[in-house]
Amino acid sequence: MSTSAETSGTRGTGDGGGPEGPATREQRTPLRGADRPSRIAVGADHAGFRYKEILADRLRDQGYEVLDMGTDSDESVDYPDFARAVAEAVHEGRADRGLLICGSAVGVSVAANKVPGVRAAVCHDTYSAAQGVEHDAVNVLCMGERVIGIELARHIVDAFMGADFSDAPRHRRRLEKVLDLEEEYCGEDRGD
Repeated sequence: MSTSAETSGTRGTGDGGGPEGPATREQRTPLRGADRPSRIAVGADHAGFRYKEILADRLRDQGYEVLDMGTDSDESVDYPDFARAVAEAVHEGRADRGLLICGSAVGVSVAANKVPGVRAAVCHDTYSAAQGVEHDAVNVLCMGERVIGIELARHIVDAFMGADFSDAPRHRRRLEKVLDLEEEYCGEDRGD
C-alpha cells in the first residue's frame, strides 16, 4: 500500500493548508477563475488501479501536479485506506481536488465524505461531473472502473477539472448550509 504522495508536474502554486495543518473553512471554499485547480490527489483500490494509472498520466500530460496516493498494483487492498489518503490531501490543502476510482465508486465516495471539507460525488457522466463542481462545490470525483469505459472516464475527468464553482447567491447559500451541517455533526456520535 502506498500512503506517501509522489508528485510531478509544474502547475502547483496554491497555499491552502498543508504542513501548517488542516485547511480553514475559508480555504475549503471552491477555487475560481485565476485560482484554477492545479494539484490533484489520485487514488484507487485494486479494482480501480488500471484507470488511476491511465488518468494520472493524462492529468500530468495536461500540466497538473498529480499526487499519487496509491495503490500501486491490482493486488487486493481496502478502499477506505486510499479514499482517506486522497480526502486528507484535499482537507489539508495539499491538493485542490481529488480523484478516486474503485469498482463501483460507491465505497470510496462514502469513505471520502467522512473527512471534513470533502465533498465527494459519484459521477459517471460529464454533466454531473461539471454540474457537481459548479452548483455543489464537489472537490473529489469518484468513478467506478467496472461501470464505465476509459474513454468516458477521460471526458468525465476533463469536465470535472474544467469546471468552476458558480458562486451564484443560491449556490453559495446552499454550500454554506452544507458546511453548517458538517460543522454541527463533526465529532458527534458516529451512528454505527
